[in-house]
Amino acid sequence: MTGSLLLTVGLAVLIGVSLGLLGGGGSILAVPLLVYVAGLPAKEAIATSLLVVGATSAVGVLPHARAGRVRWRTGLIFGFAGMTGAYAGGRLAEFVPAGFLLTGFGVMMLATAIAMIRGRRAAEGRPVPHELPVFRVILDGIVVGLVTGLVGAGGGFLVVPALALLGGLPMPVAVGTSLVVIAMKSFAGLAGYLSSVSINWGLALAVTAAAVLGSVLGGRLAGRIPADLLRKSFGWFVVVMGAFVLAQQLPPFAGLAVGALAAAGTVTMAVWGRRRRRHSGQQRLGCPVHEHAGSGVER
Repeated sequence: MTGSLLLTVGLAVLIGVSLGLLGGGGSILAVPLLVYVAGLPAKEAIATSLLVVGATSAVGVLPHARAGRVRWRTGLIFGFAGMTGAYAGGRLAEFVPAGFLLTGFGVMMLATAIAMIRGRRAAEGRPVPHELPVFRVILDGIVVGLVTGLVGAGGGFLVVPALALLGGLPMPVAVGTSLVVIAMKSFAGLAGYLSSVSINWGLALAVTAAAVLGSVLGGRLAGRIPADLLRKSFGWFVVVMGAFVLAQQLPPFAGLAVGALAAAGTVTMAVWGRRRRRHSGQQRLGCPVHEHAGSGVER
């Protein structure tokens, strides 16, 4: 028991590193860690992960706030809307079988991996709003919050794209603002779970402390590791973990087949998406996509 606890706490550092570097990914690591290493039941693991990710995000937002990388109005409105959805999701989870929750979590992992591997469209040439429209922020917040509260996942890797891709915020500002939203949604989702789930507070606090330490480390590493390489590497790791989680929810042979198919489908969609974006990018630049690379044409 002591060995598994030490391993859980040690690996929890990666949760914080992910949040510090990428502005998300904490729950993607926390739930499998708590289920398969710490041995917690699925619903208790999801509830504990919400506490860990919420506290770590709250600490991680401080350096971003000092550097002016937080849009407070957008973050607070998105966060309050997300809290509504997250609390509802946490209460709804009481009536959903644990196997369904873990299956939903595995699907969310694969969706996250696709988004990470494909990357985001560049926002050059688009005006950057100081704050996003209130109605849109509320709608996105409720939807993302519901997913987060129900399966304990999809916080940062849904919030950051919503702010950066849909809202047009610069990536550093989207990451900083997302940590405000993640903290608010996570605590609301935890409140919803506490009505039906008990938490091992000793384990939860130990994992939280390790994750907070990891977030400090992640913040220091943020400028030293190429963001594109880090994002893609983490994306492929999430593919493997998502396929593993899905495979665990089915009989052995069927689970292996579904996990393999899910991973293959994720890879196919990610590669197809990248090629499609490259093709559309060449068309926007006026480059003939079928032109031979070695034609020697001078520009």
